Amino acid sequence: MFMKKKITIGLFVDSFFPMIDGVVSVADNYAVRLGKYANVIVFAPRYDKNYDDNKIPYTVVRCKSYKLHFIDYSLSTPKLDYKFLKKLDSYNLDIVHIHSPFMMGRMGLTYAKKRGIPVIGTMHSQFRQDFYRATKNKYLSEKLNKKMVIEPFEKCTKCYAVNHEIARIYHEEYGYKEMPEVLGNATEMKPANKKEARNYINEKYHLDDNQKVLLFVGRINALKNIYFIVDALKELKKISDIDFKMLFVGSGQDEEKLKEYIIKNKLSNNIIMCGRVANRKKLSYYYQRADLFLFPSLYDASSIVQIEAASQKTPTLFIEGAATIGSIKNNIDGFISEDNYKAYALKIKEIMEDEKLYKKVSNEAYKKVYITWDKQIKNVYNEYLKVIDENS
Repeated sequence: MFMKKKITIGLFVDSFFPMIDGVVSVADNYAVRLGKYANVIVFAPRYDKNYDDNKIPYTVVRCKSYKLHFIDYSLSTPKLDYKFLKKLDSYNLDIVHIHSPFMMGRMGLTYAKKRGIPVIGTMHSQFRQDFYRATKNKYLSEKLNKKMVIEPFEKCTKCYAVNHEIARIYHEEYGYKEMPEVLGNATEMKPANKKEARNYINEKYHLDDNQKVLLFVGRINALKNIYFIVDALKELKKISDIDFKMLFVGSGQDEEKLKEYIIKNKLSNNIIMCGRVANRKKLSYYYQRADLFLFPSLYDASSIVQIEAASQKTPTLFIEGAATIGSIKNNIDGFISEDNYKAYALKIKEIMEDEKLYKKVSNEAYKKVYITWDKQIKNVYNEYLKVIDENS
C-alpha cells in the first residue's frame, strides 16, 4: 500500500516515562520505529517536571496529571490543561491510536471525531479486575467496565487485542461488539552475550555459577501475584535440595510488604530484591542468567517480559487461567502449572530436573515467543494505512 504523503500519527497514553510498565514500553517502541515511516507524536501525562523529554527521540506533548496515592498511577486531566489543548489542536493528525480508554484515550477520540479521522484502539489490560478490587462489588465492576472501557473502545474505528485470549475476553465476557483482531507485543531486546551476562550477574549478586536463578521482572505489586511466588519458593525448599536464588527486578508500591513477607517466610538467603533496572542491555543480562522466568500473574494481558525472557532462551512458568498464556503450549514453548503454590513449586522442581525437556522448551520459546518490534511495527504501519484508506 502506498501513501503519497508521510502520515502523522498520534499515540495517546495514560501512562508514560519516567514511569515504566508494559504499555509505556509498547508506546515507546511504536513511536521509535514508526518514526521510520511517519511523523509520530505521543500525547501523555506529565508526572515529573524535572524529567527531560528532549532525550526521547520523538515528539512528546504532555498534559497535567494528579497523583493517585492508592495506586501506582496518576490521573491525566487533559480537559483542564489549556496549554495542552492548544498544542493538540495545532497538529494535523491522519490517525489516532489510543492505548487506554481513559482520559487521554477519550481525548484522542474527541480529537478524531472533530477532525473526521480514524481511531485505532488497543486492548492491553483486564480492567474489570481493577474495578472489582476497588469496589469489591461484581455488579458495580461490570457497570464501570462497560461505561469506562467498552463504550470508549466501541467508538474506535477498529480495535486490536494483544493476544487471542484478550480478544476472547473482551468479546465474550466484556461484551465488546465483535471479536477484535490481534496485534501482539514484541521486544527490541537482542540476545545477550552469555558469558558476559553470567559474569555480570554472578559478580553483582555474589552468585555461584552452578546456582539456579529464578527471575521476576515487573512492577512490585500484589496484582502480579508476587506473594504467590514467595509461597511457592518456600514450598520448593521443602520438596527439593535445589540451590537457587530468586531475583525480583522492579519497583512498586508493595516493595516493603514483599520484603517483610520474604523475611517472615525465612527466605532472605534465597531471594534478592534488585530494584528497578532501566538499562535495557543490563536487563537482558538478568534474563540471560536466569534459568526460569516466574510469571504467575492472573492480572496481566500479554506481558512483554515473557517475550524478553524468550529472547534469551529463558522459558516462562505461567499458571492456568492466565491470559498471558495466549498461544503458549505446556512443555512445548513454555510451562504451565495448576493455580496453587504447591503445584507451582513442584513444577519448578520438575523443570529443573529434566534437562532434556528444559532445553527443548528453551529453544522453542526463542523460536515461537520471541518477536522483534522491527518486524511487528511493519504490520502495525500497514494496518494504519489500510484503516486510513478504508475511511478516507
